[in-house]
Amino acid sequence: MSRFYLKPKMFSIVKELAPKQFLNDIIAGIVVAIIALPLSIALALASGVEPVCGIYTAIAAGFIVSLLGGSRIQIAGPTAAFATIVAGIVATQGMDGLFIATILAGIILMLMGVFKLGSLIKFIPSTITTGFTAGIAVTIFIGQIKDFLGIQYSQGVSPIETIEKLVANFEFMSTLSFQALFVGVVCLGILIIYPKFEKRVPPSLVSVIVGVLMVKFIPALDKGVFTINELYTVKAGLPSVDFAAMDFSLNKIMAVMPNAFTIAILAAIESLLSCVVADGMVNSKHNSNMELVAQGAGNIASVLFGGIPATGAIARTAANAKNGGRTPIAGMVHAVVLLIILLFAMPLAGLIPMPAIAAILFMVAYNMSEGKNFAYIIKTAPKSDSVVMVVTFALTVIFDLVIAIEVGLLLALILFMKRMSDEARVACEVKDKATVYEISGPMFFGMADKIAKVKPTENTNCVILHMDGVVAIDATAINSLKQLHKKCKGKGVKLALSHVSPQPMKAMKKSGFYESVGEENFYNCVEDALLVVS
Repeated sequence: MSRFYLKPKMFSIVKELAPKQFLNDIIAGIVVAIIALPLSIALALASGVEPVCGIYTAIAAGFIVSLLGGSRIQIAGPTAAFATIVAGIVATQGMDGLFIATILAGIILMLMGVFKLGSLIKFIPSTITTGFTAGIAVTIFIGQIKDFLGIQYSQGVSPIETIEKLVANFEFMSTLSFQALFVGVVCLGILIIYPKFEKRVPPSLVSVIVGVLMVKFIPALDKGVFTINELYTVKAGLPSVDFAAMDFSLNKIMAVMPNAFTIAILAAIESLLSCVVADGMVNSKHNSNMELVAQGAGNIASVLFGGIPATGAIARTAANAKNGGRTPIAGMVHAVVLLIILLFAMPLAGLIPMPAIAAILFMVAYNMSEGKNFAYIIKTAPKSDSVVMVVTFALTVIFDLVIAIEVGLLLALILFMKRMSDEARVACEVKDKATVYEISGPMFFGMADKIAKVKPTENTNCVILHMDGVVAIDATAINSLKQLHKKCKGKGVKLALSHVSPQPMKAMKKSGFYESVGEENFYNCVEDALLVVS
């Protein structure tokens, strides 16, 4: 296992690939590419970069992650989870800041996989992921109101933060375009209603095509509806990245380091969650460490190719499974099809009206918001868990994802320690000439005050610590036991311990506490200790 724990899934299944499955994978890859095209453009615009950057991302990251990944059917590319953080980095640190942050995130992800940290992601509380996911959904929704309504800001007004965008939308609401609103409502209606009747053709593609035709052939919509071409430069052909113009100074690297860790954590969480979903769909088992290495390589390849951060996309991965994709070839085909579109048909994307893009992102925001799950946690979870989720959500909307995750994890850690401390118990009972303290729960620094209360009572010559309920101990608790032993020796009282579990015993021996107390004072049960005392 140790030699091959980083073997890509592609290398495992290539020998058993049947011609029929190969054909199914090609078909699935083409369908996923059609789905990914408008989504990639929309997510690039939501991220504050040129629309073609989304295509670059889907091509480079999509191909590399499928080739090297630990999942059979994972589809990687730009996702909504990154939109707000990418937009923030671009606005404050520029494209070179985004480039450096993504390269660093890629390296972090690869190191996580190499050092087998894939399983650690599951220890991030679901309340935090639910909170920031809902927060991202709200920020995306608010960020698209302007284009959906055709609002025009005054020259020089370029809000970055979500609250600033909301305020600007109200301030310039008088510039609302009813033509843009009409196109947006029609496109949004298609996205909502169309899937109920037809599921073979992606609704986002139908919505985009209808939007283009409306603006092109309905004279009344000539004015008041901006297309991508009118606001952005849509380039066909391969990208060119000007490395010479980038700032690779130490100050720049340090400035984007927190963002790099946020990108890495997000990419790890979302990609591994997508892998778990994919496993259930195709009855497979992913290699989490190999997936992290692939995600790291995919992110590095993405920015080198002119793209933005990427991760596993649950919706596109699910579409891959539903259309017959069962091997990484489908994801590689999806990337190749997008490359062909980039080379020969990309200028057509410039005809897409901005309200249509906004409608697609409204649906993305709705689908990722987890509104029912959010409400369920509020209703059923302990109040402390709800607080962590709501605080993470609020900080994501009001400030940014970096602050939200940092504060959310800190709150969750503090609350966890509080719970563990509350669970710990020290019960005292006097038997014959001994005072028996029954200790339960983990012994860690949060329990130090309870250990400090342990002391011999009058007319007893021995303190016995019954530790059957202690499965773990830390250095602070060991130090507290040393202080207790010193206190007992000073009063001429014997200290004995019974039922010491393996981890605490190992820690006691390593710290010298075992030797100090003496092997003869450790017992398998309380009764044996009491016999010696009596």
